[in-house]
Order: sequence, then C-alpha cells, then structure tokens
Amino acid sequence: MSDRPAPALRVQDLTVTFTTPRGPVPAVRKVSFDVAPGEALGLVGESGSGKSTLGLAALGLHDPASTRVEGSIRLAGHPDELVGAPESTLTGIRGARVAMVFQDALDALSPFHTIGAQIAEAYRVHHPGAGRGKARERAAAMLERVGIPAARASDHPHQLSGGMRQRAVIAMALINNPDVLIADEPTTALDARVQRQVLDLIRRLQTETGTAMVLITHDVGVVAETCDRVLVLRGGEAVEEGATERVLTAPAHPYTRALIGAAPTLSTPPGSRLPTVDAPIPEQKPQARPRTTAAPGVLAEVNELRVDYPGRRRGHPRPAVKGVILHVAHGETLGLVGESGSGKSTIAGVLAGLRRPTGGEVRFDGRDISGAATSPRLRRELSRDVQLVFQDPYASLNPRRTVEQTLDTPLRLHTDLDRAGRRRRAAELLEQVGLSASHLSHHPHEFSGGQRQRIGIARALAVRPRLIIADEPVSALDVSIQAQVLNLLMDLREELGLSLLFISHDLAVVRHFCDRIAVLKKGELVEVGPRDAVFDAPTAPYTKELLAAFPQHLVPAASRTT
Repeated sequence: MSDRPAPALRVQDLTVTFTTPRGPVPAVRKVSFDVAPGEALGLVGESGSGKSTLGLAALGLHDPASTRVEGSIRLAGHPDELVGAPESTLTGIRGARVAMVFQDALDALSPFHTIGAQIAEAYRVHHPGAGRGKARERAAAMLERVGIPAARASDHPHQLSGGMRQRAVIAMALINNPDVLIADEPTTALDARVQRQVLDLIRRLQTETGTAMVLITHDVGVVAETCDRVLVLRGGEAVEEGATERVLTAPAHPYTRALIGAAPTLSTPPGSRLPTVDAPIPEQKPQARPRTTAAPGVLAEVNELRVDYPGRRRGHPRPAVKGVILHVAHGETLGLVGESGSGKSTIAGVLAGLRRPTGGEVRFDGRDISGAATSPRLRRELSRDVQLVFQDPYASLNPRRTVEQTLDTPLRLHTDLDRAGRRRRAAELLEQVGLSASHLSHHPHEFSGGQRQRIGIARALAVRPRLIIADEPVSALDVSIQAQVLNLLMDLREELGLSLLFISHDLAVVRHFCDRIAVLKKGELVEVGPRDAVFDAPTAPYTKELLAAFPQHLVPAASRTT
C-alpha cells in the first residue's frame, strides 16, 4: 500500500484530439497522473508535447465543437467526472477548485480595469453573498500576501512591472484557496531574479495552503528547484515519471536525457556544441572549442551614452541609459545581461541606428553614427554592416511573404544582383542555416519556431554584415531548438568571422556563448569583463545577485555532454 495521500487531482487515460480540415489530430494520448495535496508536479516537454493541452483540459477549456476529450479527470471530494461535464459544473470549479496562472500576465489581465478590481471580481464570482467592500478588502489582503502594497490596488496592469503583474495574476488565482493550481510557463518571460522571486512566492503560498500544483514548463532548472515529481511528455505521450532528483540526475528515457542535456548550465563548457533531442550526442568535437582570437581594434562602441524616454509629466524625461561606455571588438561576441528595463534593447537600438541617443557618442568602425535614426541615408548604409536577429520568430517574419520574398528584400536593397542572382543567394543562405532551397516558396506558418529563427538568421546574413545584434534570440524557443540555434550561431561565427552583440537574461546561455560579459542595472553599466572573470569572480553586488538567483540544475556537469 502506498503512503501517498489521496490525490487532489487524478487524471486517467486522458486523450485529447483536435478536429482539423485534414482530419483528427491527437494532441494527448492516454496520459495518467496524480497530484497529491501540497505536491508540485512538473509537466516537462517541448512545444507540441501536450503540456498546455493537458492544463486546459483540467479546466474544461477546450471547445467541444473542435476538440474531443476522452478519459477521466477528477478532483478530490467532487462527485462529478469533469470530462464531459456540463458547463455549469465546470464554471463552478474554475477559479474555486482549480485555478490557472498563465504565461503572459498582460494577456491574462484586462487593461481597462484596476488590479484590485480584477482580483476582487475573481472573489465575488464564487462568493455571491460577499459585498463589494469585503471583496476589496480580500483583494487588498491578497495583494499584500504576494508582496504588492495594497495601495497599488488602484493601479492598472500597464503601471506594474512584469514581475508585479505576474504576482497580481497569482493573487487572482489563489484568492479562493483552490485545491489545484495549474501554472503554465509562469516565469518564461521573466528575468532570473524576478523569476526566482515569483517561483519562491508560488511555492511558499502553495505549501502554506496545501494546494496541489501542476507546473507546466520547458525549463529543467525551474523544475529542479520547484517540483517534487516530474512527468515528461513527448508528442502527447508520457515517456517518464518520477521524483524530480531521480529523473533529472538519472533519467531512464533517451528523450529525457536529451532534453536535459540540451539546456546549457553555468557549468557547461563554454563554446562546446550542445546535444539536441534529434542528435543527443554532439556530431562534432564534444569538447569545448577554442575561440578564434579577435582581431585587434574596436568595431562598434558607445561612449557616455545617454538615452531618455518621455516621462509621465512633460519636461520630466525618464532616463533609460545613463552614461554607458561599451565596445564590441572585431570578431568578438559580447554578452549584454540585465533585468527587464535595464537598457539592453535600448543600447541595441542605438547601435543599429534605430534610436537616436540623447547624449554621448556612437561609432561604428570609427564613423560617428549617432544620427542614423533620423538620417535615412546613414541608416541604410549602416544596415549593410549591422543586422538584427529578434526574439520572437513568430512576430519577426511577415506571414504574407514567402521565404524568398523575405530574403529578397535586403538583397534587392543592398546588392547589384539580378533576380536570378538574388534567388541563388537566397538558396545559399537557406543551406547555410540548415534549411534547403525547396523552402523558398513556403510561408512562415509552415515552419516550426526553430526553423523560423533560422530564416531570421538567414535574413540577417543576407548582406554579409560585420555585426549581428541578437536580442534574446533563443528565449522563446524550447531547450532542444535553442541548442540547435546556438550551435548554428557558433558555427556561423567561426565560419564568417562575425562580431555579435548577444542580449539575453539567460546567464547559462551567455556564459556558454560569449567572450566578454557586460552587466546592466537600471541603465548603468555595473560590470564588464572576460566571461570567466565575471562568472567566477564577480565584483559588482548586482552581478552576484543575478548569479545567485539563476536556477541551478541537479544534473552533474559530467553527464551533460554525453
């Protein structure tokens, strides 16, 4: 007999099938698991593995007209089977017995109502006898409990930071003391320190209330520090389940081993090729590869850079970057790290000629480019040498244009190639990033996220730039796809001698990929130096805080490249 308590949530043989014009598509196949009161279960897997589909099924949120849900979902003490239950039954449990924290707090919150009003409404829905005054008091108390002053209850979502918005969503989810909390990638978009704060908060409140939690994530480090057990999904099927430490340190299934190994940690050898799910053993040189010594001289630099944004009151600008001195050398990869709002993307925009600085000097290869943002001629000339790879591969490509049309635009603007020559060059670019010429006629929706990011990289390489600014280029990707893109960027860097400004909040990725590290805090440069010096012997207190907050995997370093 097991000594585990009766499950707060029991899922048995759950199958979810989507109806599409091409026929039925199974998204989840006969998945079973239990979650005990006070226990945290991590659902881990790549996009398309069925994680979020499971979470939505537990709340009965799938449209029965287009989705068939089979199997069983039951809550402790609830008499009804939730699969196939009437909407009235499901409405009664949503928010009261089962609550959800979504990935994007801005999507989960109404921009037109105050935070306090939205949390109070979540309470009143399930306590119809409670007056407005009691609901407001309850909402204020819940805000205090998640670390937001009650005075902020009158703020709208846009007035809060990303971390505070996520805290408000957690307050809304827990205000009715649910039996089960489903957290769907609740910290993916947050920086390491804010992520740690939010995860600690969720775990503390969940433990205090005895709530069972299902944490949906692709971040193995988050699971290692938050969950008691892990369920690994692949292609809608459960491939492994067990205690967190056992699964992460001694995974039994090859897919689990590959998934864990694909994510770099702070102990992963810098510059080594990362294993992927499709190729768990590195194809070439599993040892760290020495970086080519950068050519002497500075390629891009900012001196005493200052950038101000308009403030809430006219005549009171808000400083975004404050006197930063920074450079990227020829052939170097500089990592730029810091929390949201630290000025990373602002500096990138200035170097790319997309934003005009308020003060200071901006130079590329010795030439003053400070006015590029307001000079179409200078901006066009600069774009030949400086290209960007953006964070979101879904939003950075025009859905109406084929891959050939996407790649043709920079070639038409910056080369003398005729149509046939541009097409040949586009085909070469696709081959260079691991795709094929047959993809030229395809549209973005026909590609996976990793393939779309490869197309974005091909577009950046089209005119043979000297500097690529990669702004969070892998943060929106699953760990295995992230590994593929990082391996590709490393290969291209070595092959083409590129200089890169690599912006990320993932410290493990930065250590793995970059030669030097610059750390920003609220628009100021607090530390800059060689990779090993910054990570092994940081001098700035803020750098130490970032490193301390970064999730540490349980997986021994020796097992990560084999």
